[in-house]
Amino acid sequence: MIDTTKRIAYKAFGLNIISEIPLPELTQISIPVELGEIIIKKDDLTKLWSEIYKSNTYFIVKENFCMFKVPDLAIYLIQDGKKITVSPIKESSEDLSRLYILGTCMGALLMQRKVLPLHGSAIAIDEKAYAIVGESGAGKSTLASAFLKRGYQLLSDDVIPVTFTEENIPIVTPGYPQQKLWLESLTQFGLESNCYRPIFERETKFAVPVESQFATEAFPLAGIFELVKTDNNEIEMRSIKKLEKLHMLFNHTYRNFFIERSGLMQWHFTTTARIVSKIDLYQLRRPTSCFTAQDLTDLILTTIKKERK
Repeated sequence: MIDTTKRIAYKAFGLNIISEIPLPELTQISIPVELGEIIIKKDDLTKLWSEIYKSNTYFIVKENFCMFKVPDLAIYLIQDGKKITVSPIKESSEDLSRLYILGTCMGALLMQRKVLPLHGSAIAIDEKAYAIVGESGAGKSTLASAFLKRGYQLLSDDVIPVTFTEENIPIVTPGYPQQKLWLESLTQFGLESNCYRPIFERETKFAVPVESQFATEAFPLAGIFELVKTDNNEIEMRSIKKLEKLHMLFNHTYRNFFIERSGLMQWHFTTTARIVSKIDLYQLRRPTSCFTAQDLTDLILTTIKKERK
């Protein structure tokens, strides 16, 4: 039988991806199927899930294997850093399903490939990469958008892939040209929400394409800024020192509960130790009472300028 399944090639996270599932957020490329490094396909995973599922467990993670189920949406399987299999539940949302493919699935796959996935946004400034990390809702994408408004480029939003050169320099590889911004942030930047697609139905977070301000090449990672919300009225910044650096990077590794279950604790420690020996890390505390993205941008740029002297 001839396989007539339509496969599309994309480039994201430095990888050639061949997918049976359309991923319009990604940059489409033209390559032979055999040159694909990552395969994304649909298949029925219900039997396998029923065999290995344990009560009250949504994630099953072990070495080179991650499987999870999102109720009423899909079952996902990530294997060997090479393959993502999606088993959709009937009439589930394709938009929402892609969020998990490009988020949780890709984070697990990068980890299986020994690529450190940080949770945040990365900006290219003068051919250097700077990561903005933090908990969900800290304002990472909003701050990154403030940099884009000033003419800088986005490297990645949500999942930041960090690897090393042969000279042991940490680098950030481009993700894909899209941000996710809350309605409040769109309003602050003077953007109309009806011009953008909601992430999913009834959501007040929107997909914002940024093709014209997307960096298409990898840059050396030169600094990491942790963004933290506070009830104080003033912006505060401090340098992160010694072992606290490792703790911070563990906290902001994407889906960090995968690390131990995947048998990657030693790898993660070694990788993050290599990073903190090369770059500066800072914590930025921002008040929740007002919009501070522009002031935070000024502070980061001033800090970067001082560090380069």
